Amino acid sequence: ARTPNRKGFRAMNLTPLDSLKAVVLGQDPYFRPGQADGLCFSVAPGVRTPPSLRNIFKELEADIPGFQIPQDGGLEKWAREGVLMLNAALTVRSGKALSHSKSGWQTFTNAVIQEVSERKEGVVFLLWGNFAKQKGSLIDRSKHRVVEAVHPSPLS
Repeated sequence: ARTPNRKGFRAMNLTPLDSLKAVVLGQDPYFRPGQADGLCFSVAPGVRTPPSLRNIFKELEADIPGFQIPQDGGLEKWAREGVLMLNAALTVRSGKALSHSKSGWQTFTNAVIQEVSERKEGVVFLLWGNFAKQKGSLIDRSKHRVVEAVHPSPLS
């Protein structure tokens, strides 16, 4: 399985509930060896930035004056600044996207989303792609802002 155990819960460890401002919901970790770092869309230092993350950076560059595309694809800074970079499944079989999507992670990540929705106010939830949009029903839209868009993958 990709995303080693020590990194599986990294998103929650780097972004405690009391500092949480936004949630980015991904599907599952990158399935190629050495890519996943425990944060959705993020990659370990020295790993080439994947196409989905490149597209995220391009959108930010187009929308935010002065934004410069980073040299690497690590998103730890975002997590430490209050953005929960959560994948719906926290593990994946090497070489097989969504291979652990029905292995119980949905129950766990649904509970995380519901807990955030119930205990916080004013959180921005970014749901990219149909997989993430399915989680929208777990969020109290009277307390939070939900932004839905296509998945940043070039295949979407």
